[in-house]
Amino acid sequence: MGCTTLALTGVTGGAGTTRTTVEIAATLARAGRSVAVLDAAFATQGLATHVGGRLTDDVTGVVTGEAALDDALYDAGFDVPGRVEICPAHAPFERLARAKTPESARAFETTVADAAGRFDHVILDVPPVAANQSIAALTTAQRRALVVPATQRGRDLLPRQQGRCRDLDAMADAVVATRTDVDGALSIEAADHEIPAAGPNASVPTALDPESDLAPAVADAVEALLDVDLALEFPEGSLFDRVGR
Repeated sequence: MGCTTLALTGVTGGAGTTRTTVEIAATLARAGRSVAVLDAAFATQGLATHVGGRLTDDVTGVVTGEAALDDALYDAGFDVPGRVEICPAHAPFERLARAKTPESARAFETTVADAAGRFDHVILDVPPVAANQSIAALTTAQRRALVVPATQRGRDLLPRQQGRCRDLDAMADAVVATRTDVDGALSIEAADHEIPAAGPNASVPTALDPESDLAPAVADAVEALLDVDLALEFPEGSLFDRVGR
């Protein structure tokens, strides 16, 4: 089985892209897969909150040539058959600026390829497409999905990101709607997959609980996005049963 790389790109800040990235990685690891999660959202540095302990090296150090990928990968510590290692962004502003140059964007592409040689899957946490590293992530990935919150802002900004993907000749393979169970959530007509809101504990992926509503929804999305059969089990009456699995 060759490595599959997937870029999850938020259509707006606060779309839940980082949390969705972690939930997808945890789901794959629950099925025994090895997963690397790389942060392309240098400004928000959201993946750093999912890494315990002191962070020394990070993805910006890797792409600027100041750190090796091995040193910037941190075990997520999930109690699952597989493994998840996270390469977060966690850097001072000066290095963040250097990490956004065209040269560093090319190094990001090399880093993705390096990770792909070591893991079953590489998942990229990508902000709305604007900076060089987000463009590199989007164009390098084999598969792409746009993450849109089930809000009016999410629905309004989805066409903009679809247009940027089209301009880059890197069209999204799917649209993933998040927080679809929140009161007042809008229907996202273009959504191929709907994922409920995650639990309140940011350090533990909700998808690790097979009895949660989120776990089967994420598993269903992962199987379609990556064209894999995870063979995960869920309680009777879960999403998998409702879609005929």
